[in-house]
Amino acid sequence: MASGGGYGDANQKVDYVFKVVLIGDSAVGKSQILARFARNEFSLDSKATIGVEFQTRTLVIQHKSVKAQIWDTAGQERYRAVTSAYYRGAVGAMLVYDITKRQTFDHIPRWLEELRAHADKNIVVILIGNKTDLEDQRAVPTEDAKEFAEKEGLFFLETSALNATNVETAFLTVLTEIFNIVSRKTLAAGEDQGNGNPASLAGKKILVPGPAQVIPEKNRMCCASS
Repeated sequence: MASGGGYGDANQKVDYVFKVVLIGDSAVGKSQILARFARNEFSLDSKATIGVEFQTRTLVIQHKSVKAQIWDTAGQERYRAVTSAYYRGAVGAMLVYDITKRQTFDHIPRWLEELRAHADKNIVVILIGNKTDLEDQRAVPTEDAKEFAEKEGLFFLETSALNATNVETAFLTVLTEIFNIVSRKTLAAGEDQGNGNPASLAGKKILVPGPAQVIPEKNRMCCASS
């Protein structure tokens, strides 16, 4: 069970810190999704992100305090040089396209390829079709995205940062899956110690990506209608 944990309580005890990156073409709404999740804000006058920024929000997942550190960067090609540092240490990724612009969906395989080239191979990924508030302008059928997500083993949701539709659910889907993976690794480490073997986790505060982070088949798709 997960619950929202305020919007920036600096004194809150933190059990885990998870880095999640937002990727996708420019103007698909990545910064708006981040603003909606981190501060519950939306600006109609949003400008393109220059360089890289990140925001945090602390939530409670299964009675543990989890700080989500969400990184956002511009989708324009000239900023692609930030990739290595941007992906380093990320344990979750949100792959965003605009449901009204087919080209942004057609570029998703390229973004996924780049993600897999730079990030940990077991990173938890969700595909997000944003701007469902513009349903009358839809250019990407839900089924197309659902089929792609299923083929690639990704979670999938359609969202509206404007209406706050499914934004919270999208983040909680990724963060809860990461938390479950860490919990299983921590449990296994404890069992190893009980058997006289050294623990496989260096520490519990900050997740370091490692092997055996496998998303169960039954959890690989998380779909919702617009």
